[in-house]
Amino acid sequence: MKNAHSYDTSALRAAIAAERGELADLLDGLSTEQWNSPSLCAGWRVREVAAHLSMGFRHRIPRIAVELVRSGGSLHRTTDRFARRDATALTGAQLADALRDNAHHPWTPPVGGLAAALGHDVVHGLDITVALGLDRRVPAERLRPLLAGVTPRTLRFFGARLDGVGLRATDLDWSYPSGGRTVARPAQELLLLVYGRRVPGVDI
Repeated sequence: MKNAHSYDTSALRAAIAAERGELADLLDGLSTEQWNSPSLCAGWRVREVAAHLSMGFRHRIPRIAVELVRSGGSLHRTTDRFARRDATALTGAQLADALRDNAHHPWTPPVGGLAAALGHDVVHGLDITVALGLDRRVPAERLRPLLAGVTPRTLRFFGARLDGVGLRATDLDWSYPSGGRTVARPAQELLLLVYGRRVPGVDI
């Protein structure tokens, strides 16, 4: 597998646009019960995750900066406040349209560039679909650059607890050795693990 930095910019932009469009279509089909169901993000329903997915498009940096100050400099508290507020203020259709209409928006997280933007969309999409038990498979070309960027720093940043556990994808040529026992699962499940999620049915 290539290094994360070797992936073509245009290919990453196309992957981001495709992911946002597909997630918007998926959100369009959710029932009220599904919108209000818990996601893999602790404390957030599907509705809050969907609101967070489009936060970077709907709020300008000065407004986010003001909220960051009000939150004592905590990015976590800032994003939580926006997600809860927007999940209440916007309908499901509006949240889906915010993704669809901004499929080509150039937003990226504060660090990580386009690969981080793709990871943001893919992982939060999985936060929704896995929690709801929906059989959506993220295309391999979107998973490869994200897994290629996994380092010990990635695990620390997302609070992943994989001490003594190695990972091996069963559907892609990717592994993360540790010298301990190996967990072999589909790549998108392993991506969730390295992003600090608990995956149903996976014991680590």
